[in-house]
Amino acid sequence: MAATRPETMFAWRKHKGNPEPVWEEVPVPKPGPTGVLVKLLASGVCRSDHSLLTLEKQAGWFQPKWTLGHEGCGRIVEFGSDIKDTALKVGDVVALHSVPGCGAADCTECSRDLPQICEHSHHSGIGQDGYYAPYAVIDVRGVVSVPEGVTPAEAAVATDAVNTAYHAIHKRGEVKASETVFLFGLGGLGFNALQIIHNIGARVIVCDIKQQRLDEAIKLGIPEADIVPVGKSPVEFVAERGLLIDTVADFVGTHQTFDDAQDIVRRGGKLLCIGSLDTENTIHMKTGTRKRLSYIFSYGGQVGDLKEVLDLIAKGVIKPQVRPGRLEDFPSVLKDLEAGKIEGRVALIHNE
Repeated sequence: MAATRPETMFAWRKHKGNPEPVWEEVPVPKPGPTGVLVKLLASGVCRSDHSLLTLEKQAGWFQPKWTLGHEGCGRIVEFGSDIKDTALKVGDVVALHSVPGCGAADCTECSRDLPQICEHSHHSGIGQDGYYAPYAVIDVRGVVSVPEGVTPAEAAVATDAVNTAYHAIHKRGEVKASETVFLFGLGGLGFNALQIIHNIGARVIVCDIKQQRLDEAIKLGIPEADIVPVGKSPVEFVAERGLLIDTVADFVGTHQTFDDAQDIVRRGGKLLCIGSLDTENTIHMKTGTRKRLSYIFSYGGQVGDLKEVLDLIAKGVIKPQVRPGRLEDFPSVLKDLEAGKIEGRVALIHNE
């Protein structure tokens, strides 16, 4: 298989100083000693791709030119020379974790089990070459087998849209079945979070600005009495029903949702912050202090989370909202996503 691959390929690239993606011919990458070369099958499109294109003040590892795309699923083509003891084999379909960490024992993040915020590892599609291309290389630590019954499109979006939600709810928020959770936002991550919370067994109060998304929550089994009507103040809704909100999961992150979250959460409660539509929000110090609130931020997920997520998708516990698109249409898909014309996620399908 390795002998038949081309020398070059076209990829969607970010050029520093240019807010538009560039369709550019680049060499097909070759795996390093611990790298795995994959032929992409599907690449998920994320709202953060817009931020990556338009915000020029970025972390130190960002390269002047790099391939976009941080959600991927592909088929293994070749292993690096140092990869010996692995159950993986050429031809396997695998999900690709964009930031698996460097794995070094002296890494200040990886040594504390925080690989997704490691600054030394490769960041696929986040300042370094990612998955909007026919081929990609990823360290073997970030490769996860895709179970039977999970499509490449589902596996691709699972790496971020589902994995980020799963890590936030299970690992950061530690949501329990006994809790009442208020969920802001049923977008690309939020609807996956709803399914995850619902599976835990916690009561979920759901708020979104689109009736169509709320209807999907009702289909999932959320009682209409636990749906905040479009246009209704969440603060009034909670007060009128005398609800005690243990955790607020904010997958929106606007000034309004962040303020409302601090109002509606009970004393001793948790604010789980994932969305960041407004990049700066205000913590009301007196409210936070008097109510003894916990403000918990979450970023990404981990390889272990991804394995659990893929198993849950295979069992039908989580059903990602994803529809297919074409790699060549990435710019228009991203614009539609930014304009709110897309529900859930789009996975760009590659030709095998």
